[in-house]
Amino acid sequence: MPRKEQGWVTFQTSEEERKILEEFCNQSQRTKTEILRELVRGLSHHPSPAVSAPVAKSVYTPEVEITSIKKPLKVSSRNILKGVVKRVITGAVNTEVTLEIVHKVELTSMITRVSAEELDLKEGTEAYAVIKSNDIVIARE
Repeated sequence: MPRKEQGWVTFQTSEEERKILEEFCNQSQRTKTEILRELVRGLSHHPSPAVSAPVAKSVYTPEVEITSIKKPLKVSSRNILKGVVKRVITGAVNTEVTLEIVHKVELTSMITRVSAEELDLKEGTEAYAVIKSNDIVIARE
């Protein structure tokens, strides 16, 4: 049996949680250990809440973790890819946004200029490609 001093962490999950993790592992072609390590390492980017401050709630859906103090963003799409904005080409009505998902893998989406402004999309910022059917929309924490 694994012991704490060996660096093991064991915890129970529901059947639904296990299915979510397994589906995510299959989609991302990564192991459960890799996924859980990434999630734990991501915690270091969030400041520890003060005793009197409201505690941030995290909602994890396959492909994305969205953190919010107020109300978490819920998305029905299950194909959500985190990336970095590489290009923003603003037109009179629409804006072309290109995200680099992994090295040399880019996705481009046409969104309204107003949406791009509300999302404050700039080169180098993190954003998400939310893929539903044949549409790709852009989201940001």
